[in-house]
Amino acid sequence: MLKAVILIGGPQKGTRFRPLSFEVPKPLFPVAGVPMIQHHIEACAQVPGMQEILLIGFYQPDEALTQFLETAQQEFNLPVRYLQEFAPLGTGGGLYHFRDQILAGAPEAFFVLNADVCSDFPLGAMLDAHRRQRHPFLLLGTTANRTQSLNYGCIVENPQTHEVLHYVEKPSTFISDIINCGIYLFSPEALKPLRDVFQRNQQDRQLEESPGSWPGAGTIRLEQDVFSALAGQGQIYVHLTEGIWSQIKSAGSALYASRLYLSRYQITHPERLAKHTPGGPRIRGNVYIHPTAKVAPSAVLGPNVSIGKGVTLGEGVRLRESIVLHGATLQEHTCVLHSIVGWGSTVGRWARVEGTPNDPNPNDPRARMDSESLFKDGKLLPAITILGCRVRIPAEVLILNSIVLPHKELSRSFTNQIIL
Repeated sequence: MLKAVILIGGPQKGTRFRPLSFEVPKPLFPVAGVPMIQHHIEACAQVPGMQEILLIGFYQPDEALTQFLETAQQEFNLPVRYLQEFAPLGTGGGLYHFRDQILAGAPEAFFVLNADVCSDFPLGAMLDAHRRQRHPFLLLGTTANRTQSLNYGCIVENPQTHEVLHYVEKPSTFISDIINCGIYLFSPEALKPLRDVFQRNQQDRQLEESPGSWPGAGTIRLEQDVFSALAGQGQIYVHLTEGIWSQIKSAGSALYASRLYLSRYQITHPERLAKHTPGGPRIRGNVYIHPTAKVAPSAVLGPNVSIGKGVTLGEGVRLRESIVLHGATLQEHTCVLHSIVGWGSTVGRWARVEGTPNDPNPNDPRARMDSESLFKDGKLLPAITILGCRVRIPAEVLILNSIVLPHKELSRSFTNQIIL
């Protein structure tokens, strides 16, 4: 039997995702029409022998999370449980803290997936590689260009055996173009090194003169405390993938991830993609429309558009490379490009909401999404436009490269601004 663990973090994380994470836990933010972590759960549920999926994080179990878990269990006919950490424990601390729940039933192995990644999740191929050559740790890896590799965990492998010989998290100089995808397959034996780190943290904390400054014995960082320490000892191996992969750290990267998933729907979920029908809106490329959305027949949608629950799109609306969240209204002849329209927001007639895409270099097959800071030299960098929850944009107004915080009612145009 197999299990899966999805690390969903907590509210103290995901600050680059604001203001979108103000309204809903980041793992539940809709990407390509479904909550971010539903893509993970769908992939895990398709693995033969999967018996249970565990979510580990520091979020309070609110109504949205509880309802999502109930729906997921019914849809996938699998136990899907949330295990709440008593404090933020890092990428490995939760695994060790909940080791008894993970090992209950004696699973052969368990997958560990970070919630903030977009991937085609080649879990079956990872499992085959693990069964051919069993080791405590198997990491999924992909490639990045030399410059961008410095933003990730870098892996030096033996090209014949695929053993990880060296691992450095976000190195200051170039180490390798193979990077860590944040998707793993662990044997039960993998928890022993986590126990060693926990015990060492306990000893170090006792020796500290000011214990309050120590991060806590339960905090374990998989990347620095385990992978870096065990590399080259025959315990960690890497499985390389050429499939889709991207991090989801910022709102701009969520828009890019939506594009990747919508494209993949052509293979995995063609029923989710809208099709052009007589008397319906004009569809260009990959578009998701929730069944409850009301879309005027003269609207033009796509490519790469996701329309949420209860959205209303008026006559002549033009949407491209955007996400419109549930309950939003786009009035007649609105134009929205490279933007995210928040829950319950209203965009007036003939208004234009536009952002600047920050996509990977299309001429570099190894290029990855940059999740840069919003600011440089005290100025807001050009990026996608984000309208927070229940924002009201009047008619004939231009909002360009701006972030509008929730519950704002604007009266004029803005460019390169954060509207507080």
